[in-house]
Amino acid sequence: MDYFIIFVTTVAGLYFHWWLYMRIKRWMDRDLALSLAGKDEEKRTFMLEQLAHARLQKIKRRDLPQWLEAAAAGYLAR
Repeated sequence: MDYFIIFVTTVAGLYFHWWLYMRIKRWMDRDLALSLAGKDEEKRTFMLEQLAHARLQKIKRRDLPQWLEAAAAGYLAR
């Protein structure tokens, strides 16, 4: 019974750390998109939509800043 308790708490702890790590990554990506938008509400909405498109296209995180910067520059041309 002791091993079962240790196993369950270890799995729960690992899951929690994974969940927290994923949340922090999403928050960082969202902050990046919003920082590129500035205070313009329409651009903030646009950048959050672009972030969603980047996730659908499975843009790698290392390429995400450049991708979002290009999207922000595309907004200025509109």
